[in-house]
Amino acid sequence: MSRKAAVVTLTALAPISWGSTYVVATELLPPDRPLFTGLMRALPAGLALLALTRTLPRGVWWWKSAVLGALNIGAFFPLLFLAAYRLPGGVAAVVGSVGPLFVVGLAALLLGERPTVRSLLAAVAAAFGVSLVVLKAGAAFDLVGVLAGLASAASMSAGTVLTKRWGRPQGVGPLAMTGWQLSAGGLLIAPVALLVEGAPPALDARAAAGYAYLALANTAVAYWLWLRGIERLTATAVTLLGPLSPLTAAVLGWALLGQALGPVQLLGMAIAFGATLAGQWTPRSRPMFSSAERNAQKVSMDLEGSPVRR
Repeated sequence: MSRKAAVVTLTALAPISWGSTYVVATELLPPDRPLFTGLMRALPAGLALLALTRTLPRGVWWWKSAVLGALNIGAFFPLLFLAAYRLPGGVAAVVGSVGPLFVVGLAALLLGERPTVRSLLAAVAAAFGVSLVVLKAGAAFDLVGVLAGLASAASMSAGTVLTKRWGRPQGVGPLAMTGWQLSAGGLLIAPVALLVEGAPPALDARAAAGYAYLALANTAVAYWLWLRGIERLTATAVTLLGPLSPLTAAVLGWALLGQALGPVQLLGMAIAFGATLAGQWTPRSRPMFSSAERNAQKVSMDLEGSPVRR
């Protein structure tokens, strides 16, 4: 396995993990508490990583971490769960699948990543494939839910591009950066959750297990892999791994909840997965000179740069 393939594979584990969020939220967690769910997913994970890395931001990274935490966590989590609670899972997944299109545009503006026909087609094909997998006839469209889904996709997309643009401070690893963002995002969610939803609900063993899974595997580990991937891949390539999340959710729904997967859904999975693979392919650039031309150029430069013998 090549180095890039290994990076892509590890990064892909993040959206695959996020695909389990729908099952956990609907089967284990208290209903109608999207803000509290976002809080319990982010803040415990962030504080655990801060304790593990023992590294705090310095200088400009205090406000940069706050901005990234707001975009990737503080706004994204509540909006995501609001969309999930107000929309059928399929509709929420389709609305969220437009994220790669946002990233393609933002990457062109902020990173100089020139959009290609291949990346645009891959983004459109991924959204189309996801729609075939998860949309069902008669699916309800709640305006608030749709707007929340679009806003969550835009927030995460902006966070992905800014994470790529800003990088990380020297000597600080992705694990510490993950802790900064999760802690900042969780602290932003906390007062809003208290004001809007009131006191935290009583938790039984099932809910406690669900929140523990979301905080550790689904958030701490997954976001570390995601931020690590953003550092090593293009923003467009990373975000085109996102469709793996609704595809995983569909497979888990079939395996655990008895949901059907017919020919149309399987076709959609193939299209979305193919688009994800296409988004990782980088064509080799054609060399500007042939080897003979390079050798001739080198000889010429050596002659021109040689000292004159007297």
